[in-house]
Amino acid sequence: MKKMFQVGLTLALICAVGATLLAFVNGLTAPKIAEYENSVLVQALKEVSGEFIPGEKVLETGDNQISAYYRLVDTNGNLVGYILQLVSNGYGGGLSLTVSYDVSGTVLNAKLLTNSETPGLGKKAEAAGYMDKFIGKGGTENIPLKKDQLDKADADSVGGATVTFTGISKAISHGSQFVHGLGGK
Repeated sequence: MKKMFQVGLTLALICAVGATLLAFVNGLTAPKIAEYENSVLVQALKEVSGEFIPGEKVLETGDNQISAYYRLVDTNGNLVGYILQLVSNGYGGGLSLTVSYDVSGTVLNAKLLTNSETPGLGKKAEAAGYMDKFIGKGGTENIPLKKDQLDKADADSVGGATVTFTGISKAISHGSQFVHGLGGK
């Protein structure tokens, strides 16, 4: 009985030391991770806003696929569209996108921020030009939701990664509908 108590106490001590060390390391790295994630977001906002200016971040969207949005204005302060931070799911798990739309819901630009997709397949969505298949779509022209709605070159670019493409396209389409619902407010 005494031996079991000693083993239990030893294991509890090891767990306590391990938990303390993990908390310490987390305390050191959490601010650096948050700083890095913020710099990635700032860069993505610059990329998708083009010559327009993003406004203040709106967190209360009432939509679980849209974590935040920004009003997009021209140099005179006129509303020209919105930038949305979208979340979706791909084959490997969560996807995070930043997409700009004009006030009608037409995609101006898009960037995939984070994903856990399969290298060589779903990771193709990170490649330059991958999001071009969505630019100009939405508003009056449907966003392609299936591979057979793409031209041959674009369909080939999503080959082997249909789940990733579907996750991205559904998120972008949902964002277009959300912007259309805002009606330029």
